[in-house]
Amino acid sequence: MELHLPVVRCSVCLSMLALSSYVINRSFPIIAGVLFVALTIGVTGCGGPWRDTYLKKGVGRLTQEDVRERLGPPHTAKTPALGGDSLWTYRFALSEQELTPWNPTFVADASNSVTSLMGKGAEGGAKPTLYCYRYLLTFSEEKVLKQWKREECVPGTRETLTSK
Repeated sequence: MELHLPVVRCSVCLSMLALSSYVINRSFPIIAGVLFVALTIGVTGCGGPWRDTYLKKGVGRLTQEDVRERLGPPHTAKTPALGGDSLWTYRFALSEQELTPWNPTFVADASNSVTSLMGKGAEGGAKPTLYCYRYLLTFSEEKVLKQWKREECVPGTRETLTSK
């Protein structure tokens, strides 16, 4: 009987090796998919708020109509009666996560979002702090985006609230 024991052990090891290889090969697409999604989220989160990226890429290219379609009508629009550059103003509430995409709380926030979607999250959880930001867009006489900048509606608000 002792002669057959090593053979049995060897066949069990081979079976386990084949099974683990099968499991790894079957789960690889899932793991690769999860990594792809994580990398996509990470890369898209690098540039700050999406409006910043949109406007940065649009200088010299976007028209007033393009911006109006994407961001909606401006809160204020000043166009000189005698011609010249026009100034549009937008105001948006931005969260800490939008302002600092590599914030370590991102993972916890994502986890809370998932558990909330599954119906397992805390109903009265903490709401994210929102900060008011103003986007000032300057358009040329040809109605093309010339320059833009983002600033706090009330300068120093975020700095005051985040310094503890």
